[in-house]
Amino acid sequence: MSGITIYHNPRCGTSRNTLAMIRNSGAEPTVIEYLKAPPSREKLVELIAAAGLGVRGIMRAKEAIFTELGLADPGKSDEDLIDAMMAHPILINRPIVVTPLGTRLCRPSELVLDILPQPQRGAFAKEDGQPVVDAEGRRV
Repeated sequence: MSGITIYHNPRCGTSRNTLAMIRNSGAEPTVIEYLKAPPSREKLVELIAAAGLGVRGIMRAKEAIFTELGLADPGKSDEDLIDAMMAHPILINRPIVVTPLGTRLCRPSELVLDILPQPQRGAFAKEDGQPVVDAEGRRV
């Protein structure tokens, strides 16, 4: 077991690239498709705290439901925002990766490299062809 968990949306390119970089390090993470199996409220609060971004920092403001619910309103409390994420998991930004070295919202995907216990095993390029890691496993 790798001790790595990714809260993943397979329809998201950033999430797919992040998962591929985890696997390129030789680890096979626990993959949680959070839209199908959302975290509990307690787990979500724990992830937000561990990522150090605050509640708004972990929200996906690009989703239509964010605007529809008026979540940009600075008067909305953290509790209100967490309630919205619990009711609409699409509002949880992705991917969130937890490793023994820390918890990160991996946007951009290469942020995962900072918290992987093992180095990259070889070259890696994102789906769009952008190189991230060279043949020696070093960041480009």
